[in-house]
Amino acid sequence: MAVGGLSAIGVGYGFARYGYGLFLPRLEADFSLSVTQTGLIGSLGYAGYLVALAAVGALVARVGPRPLVVAGGLAATVGLALAALARGPALLIVGLVVASTSPACMWSPYADAVRVLLPEGRRERMLALIPSGTAFAVVVAGPLALLAPVTGWRPIWLAFAALALATTVYNGLLLGRGSPMPVGERLSVSWLTQRAAVPLYVTAVSYGLLGSVYWTYAVAAVHAMPGPLFWSLMGLSGTAGVVTARLLSRLGLARGHLVLLLAQAAALALLGVAPGVPLAAVASALLYGCSYMAFGGLLAVWAGQVFPEAPATGLSAVFLVTGGGSVVGPVALAAVAAHWGLGAAFLVTSACTALTTLTRPVVKPLAGPSPHICREHPSDAACHCPPLHIRQTPR
Repeated sequence: MAVGGLSAIGVGYGFARYGYGLFLPRLEADFSLSVTQTGLIGSLGYAGYLVALAAVGALVARVGPRPLVVAGGLAATVGLALAALARGPALLIVGLVVASTSPACMWSPYADAVRVLLPEGRRERMLALIPSGTAFAVVVAGPLALLAPVTGWRPIWLAFAALALATTVYNGLLLGRGSPMPVGERLSVSWLTQRAAVPLYVTAVSYGLLGSVYWTYAVAAVHAMPGPLFWSLMGLSGTAGVVTARLLSRLGLARGHLVLLLAQAAALALLGVAPGVPLAAVASALLYGCSYMAFGGLLAVWAGQVFPEAPATGLSAVFLVTGGGSVVGPVALAAVAAHWGLGAAFLVTSACTALTTLTRPVVKPLAGPSPHICREHPSDAACHCPPLHIRQTPR
């Protein structure tokens, strides 16, 4: 499941969704895209992503995770292939929009797949691990973007499409035992807007805002290195997200929330204070990569605790709220930058991120290590692992 989840998120976000930005200079050159056309592609892709999120939230409790994950994988495969084979802007736009829907179909349903197929003690660790798939994909895509002027971008995107197809087949077989989640109560607006969800939504808005600002404008603020190299460093750092579960088990959600948000605020502040300094650019990329990817895992675990009855539906709602922050972020930053400059805009965003630490999670403690670890240290006074109640994996 770790391989399936990491590869699905890597294909969906790292290739199908973020590949457009990494390879945008080559696309602009080959298709003679205007600023209006590139903006239209970005807006349509994001609209498709949000529509897919809403559809997944409504369907996953009825059809189960497998059909949606497979649909997302096929969307990535077809979208990337269409874009690679396009000879005009029309087919390119269709391919990019189709590809942009894929991560919405794959990540949220995995929350339900994890609950169905794994015992209780391993679920939160898996949810914390899976988002780091984006970082691994960016590590692969970044250097390839640097080679695109020599090799061409089309063979690279066809290879991405082949990887997406392999991931789809693997997950189709892996999740074959998955079934619709048994929901004890009728999902409603009041269930989605319960009091415990408010700090989660506020954090999600801030996460979307700072993420969109960083992904959109960081390269413009960094003059010391090529954009793909900057993203590669960020992706390399983001692979540290595989230890998110261990971090959260030691710190807890509340302290993990504080540490990771402050790290992201520091990464933004570095670009505001010293945008042209190479060391500051490297430090910002490394700090942001590890904290941003790990925070995605924290949100998944937090959503699973707030919405235990239907985690995929709750996680889809969180992503929709995150999308609201992503829409507001670039617009707000552009307005600030127009008056006080890009550096000031990064500092304002950093301050907003730091203020988000006030919306800390208040939920049950994270599950500790697996029971066999505690049995190996039955008299260890330093072991504070809460008792685990492992249920049999449903067949």
